[in-house]
Amino acid sequence: LLCTEEEQVEEEEGEEEEPSFVPGLAPPKIPDGEKVDFDDIHRKRMEKDLTELQSLIEAHFDKRKKENLTDRIEKRRSERAEQMKIRAEREKERQNKMAEEKARKEEEEAKKKADDDARKKLILSNLSFTGYKVYNYLKWKHLFYQGPL
Repeated sequence: LLCTEEEQVEEEEGEEEEPSFVPGLAPPKIPDGEKVDFDDIHRKRMEKDLTELQSLIEAHFDKRKKENLTDRIEKRRSERAEQMKIRAEREKERQNKMAEEKARKEEEEAKKKADDDARKKLILSNLSFTGYKVYNYLKWKHLFYQGPL
């Protein structure tokens, strides 16, 4: 084979580019002087690819067994239901406390109003009684010291 220098340079450049695209694959070893059985090479490559694919599939399903999606979903739903139940209980307790507080305040206001009314009545009754007493005292004093009115 006679090649010009330009063709040799192009071949060398082409050879340099191939490994950069597929760095992990090494070309199959071809024995010198013997017949090359391309079917055997292809069969070995296919067997290698098949075993690699099977190992990837097995690893994937092992991972899926560990992280079973339906179990995770059910677990999340149960956790969420528990959280909602706890929140509902807390809200109910809060509402009960608010109702008790409101009832207590109304009771205190009613008691305070009743006390104020009782005090007013007592003051009014004492005032009128005191006025009557004072009037009698003044009348008695006037009679005692100055004579009849």
